[in-house]
Amino acid sequence: MIATHPSRQPLNLLVIAATDDTAARVLPVLEHAGKSGEFQRVASAAELLIALSEQPWDAALYLPGIASFTLQAALREIESSGVDLPLILVAGPGDDCPMQAMMKAGARDVIEADRLERLIPAVEREVREARHRADHRAALEMLNESQARFDALASNLPGMLFHLRRDAEGGFRFLFVSEGCQKLFGFKQQHLLASADKLFDAFDAEKRRSLEQALRESAARGTLLNWEGHTRGRTRQKWINLRSTPHRFESGVVEWRGIASNITESKESEAELRGSRQQLAELSTHLEAAKEEERERISRDIHDELGSILVFLKIEAAQLASKLPEGAERLREKAHSIENLLDQAMSTASRVARELRPGILKEFGLPAAIECQAEDFSQRFAIPCRVQCDEDGIEPDPDTSLALFRIAQEALTNVAKHAHASLVVMRLRRERGNILLEIRDNGRGISEQDMQKPRSFGLRGIRERVLSLAGEFSIRPAEHGGTHIILRVPERPGVETPSEEDVQRNLF
Repeated sequence: MIATHPSRQPLNLLVIAATDDTAARVLPVLEHAGKSGEFQRVASAAELLIALSEQPWDAALYLPGIASFTLQAALREIESSGVDLPLILVAGPGDDCPMQAMMKAGARDVIEADRLERLIPAVEREVREARHRADHRAALEMLNESQARFDALASNLPGMLFHLRRDAEGGFRFLFVSEGCQKLFGFKQQHLLASADKLFDAFDAEKRRSLEQALRESAARGTLLNWEGHTRGRTRQKWINLRSTPHRFESGVVEWRGIASNITESKESEAELRGSRQQLAELSTHLEAAKEEERERISRDIHDELGSILVFLKIEAAQLASKLPEGAERLREKAHSIENLLDQAMSTASRVARELRPGILKEFGLPAAIECQAEDFSQRFAIPCRVQCDEDGIEPDPDTSLALFRIAQEALTNVAKHAHASLVVMRLRRERGNILLEIRDNGRGISEQDMQKPRSFGLRGIRERVLSLAGEFSIRPAEHGGTHIILRVPERPGVETPSEEDVQRNLF
């Protein structure tokens, strides 16, 4: 028997009954309640399985009277099919089926035949509960899938996920720790979950205090926890990074959900890079020192030997010109031309010697040497170069003086080659234990591309010299066009520059 009735909320019901007449007992109740949908009668296990496979049903009604297909058998078939189908027993007045036994067997409810008005509310209740169970199973399945994905991600991360809580009294407790705990710290998850002190004990006293301070600051300010420290160890120490954003509750409890990572390799790479950088800096300093020694030797040879020879030639040429007979005007002109050429050669030799190793730097100091260099630059390239020295007593140590002179020399060379400037201004002054040198021109300026050129060795040389003096160097476009170079180096190497607070304190 299959019956269909129109309704706004249809019900799909399976009626397990021996005959259509038996099943017909419940149809008036459904019609009276205005319930419609599809109602199908089955009378055997095979028919029940076929009906269950064809479409979903909201509930099943069992009417006793089928000797070959008992209530228990129907419940077993429904359970074996894997369908959550609530079954309600409609017991007749003469049916000997205790309600408690039927409910224990698996029936959701037992409705007596003389009280069928309870049938519709019971069916609607069981349909709602079945849907709730279906929703619960779907949610549980999604939760299991999400947990499985989380476990897979946590187990494959190169570190340890953690959930750390600090209570209002300041005590710490781990609420969750991933499997990476064993690989990162050498002890199991349950040990860290049992006592958060295991984490702090993994570091020495200094690093432990640093971690506790970082946690306090992160909790107080609500800032990102980004702490690094190495674990205890006699041989190779392991560097750990803890990173998490805090979450504060109104009760004063603070929680961190983050990751602890092993950054040992990156720290070792940084140390190797710093060591390599230090070696390169030392090599650069050694090469500069060797270069300066060679320049000094060449300068001395030019000044002493070549200069002496040129002076002697000048004297000989002058004597030769004085002994020429009268009327030898052409020879006298040649002699004067030779004298002029010798004067130029002597001037050039003197200039080259000063550039190689300026004696004025030793005799009169850095300001005078820079002024002399600016004068030579103006004469050679016809570009005015002004020098301003705020103090007369600027006397850094010889290495610093020489480095600043070479930087000024290189900067002027770059201006002559690339700037297309018509004016250069240099300023030398003191600033809180430092020497500040500024070089500014009004040329075409400098761009980021110019500073990043792979063969910009002039700028690299300036930067390396400043770094070797523990100074600071910056180069940028000037305000009104051109280039502005600023470098700041300590006046005395190894002497820490006083801070602004120290300067103000010393004033009073």
